[in-house]
Amino acid sequence: MQIVHQIESLRQLIKANRAANPAVRIGFVPTMGFLHRGHASLLEAARKECDVVILSIFVNPLQFGPNEDLERYPRDEERDMAIARETGTDIVFFPQVSEMYPKPTRTMVSVSGVTERLCGASRPGHFDGVATVVTKLLNIVQPDKAYFGMKDAQQVAVIEQMVYDLNIPVTIVPCPIVREEDGLAMSSRNVYLSEEERRQALVLSAALEEAESLLEARKETISPEQLRQTVVRHIQSAPLADIDYVELLSYPDLAPVDFWGSDERIIIAVAVRFGATRLIDNRILHAPVASLSHS
Repeated sequence: MQIVHQIESLRQLIKANRAANPAVRIGFVPTMGFLHRGHASLLEAARKECDVVILSIFVNPLQFGPNEDLERYPRDEERDMAIARETGTDIVFFPQVSEMYPKPTRTMVSVSGVTERLCGASRPGHFDGVATVVTKLLNIVQPDKAYFGMKDAQQVAVIEQMVYDLNIPVTIVPCPIVREEDGLAMSSRNVYLSEEERRQALVLSAALEEAESLLEARKETISPEQLRQTVVRHIQSAPLADIDYVELLSYPDLAPVDFWGSDERIIIAVAVRFGATRLIDNRILHAPVASLSHS
């Protein structure tokens, strides 16, 4: 496994790999580090499908707001490298902020529509930062495939839209959410939870599971808003839960769903604070085929 810190060094490594094998398939997993089994699953997926696997670790300041946790974002380089080795990663790109942004950034990538709800509503500028750094990384690496976890389904939708609109020659591969044994979605921020907050946070996956079961049982006899309210009530049963949003939208265009149309994909997405820690989770389902008026 090779570890590089400079863009030019990474480009030379990639150039050498392509020169040695023009048909080489490069898989790329961009992360902000503090890796866990969710990230490992992305690297494992890339390992199965590609000849060369590249992992980037970069805590991107552009996607953090002024009151967000850039400085306290967890970091563990030793564990990150261990996971990279265990998953068969070939190259780790580990740049400093000064390498990625040597001068003030005057060009930003902004994706409209899919960024205006969910996390985009409460974190202005966040997805501009995400889209900009992912564009930079895709330009640097020029992979055949890039792997992203569906825990942040909105981020996946934003990146897919960006890649489509800008004709970036890469296949985006969404990968399933990886959960703890008790159902909590894996997140680098879980480390911030107290024991009681961690226990109550299980309400998120339980609420989404209840919504999926209810939709399957009642199908077209339950409206989108009734289904959303079911999730809200379940989450509110946890005294420490402070809801940022619970939304039911079409996926991946993230438009409001007032009634069931055709057999479209929908997302039930939640963001909830437990103490100072903001957690997100979601479930993607198929809407009932029959139509039902909003109630």
